[in-house]
Amino acid sequence: MAELDTKPAAADSGNKVKTHKKSTKVDLTAMVDLAFLLITFFILTTTLQKPTAMDLAMPDNERDIRMNVPESRTMTVLIGAKDKLEWFIGVPDKPLSKPRVDDFGKNGIRKALLEQSDRIRQSQGKDMIVLIKPSDQSNYANVVNLMDELNITNIERRAIVDITPNEISLLKKDHIYGQ
Repeated sequence: MAELDTKPAAADSGNKVKTHKKSTKVDLTAMVDLAFLLITFFILTTTLQKPTAMDLAMPDNERDIRMNVPESRTMTVLIGAKDKLEWFIGVPDKPLSKPRVDDFGKNGIRKALLEQSDRIRQSQGKDMIVLIKPSDQSNYANVVNLMDELNITNIERRAIVDITPNEISLLKKDHIYGQ
């Protein structure tokens, strides 16, 4: 491991008293081996960060699936621009509740989801169905935030569907579309 060299320094001519210089030499082979063993150990025992993805079941593209859902159990959420959304119960042609503009968060859409889900469950004894309709002015983060709110409120019946021109005109009327 460590070696001590006790050889005398080079001899000079003359009668001077010579001091012996001692040099040290450290062999680092074992330390390098240990370092590589530790690096290998930590590489093999660490877990890498697992990718996080949202589970989303999508129907087959080959079949056109149409389901009749009761309007009284359906909440339609239109996602507009400026991190705003509009929701109502029923269909856009004849909504059962007045369309309301809201934002994301616990005092916005989460509160509406909880209240409407409880109301529908108490009156009909069934779960609420949420139709999510993102516009071309909305962004991906808003859709993910809405899906997170649905997960938080334990609403499992949901669908992402295309927005209609009537619904876009509703967003324009309430100033959350365009610019």
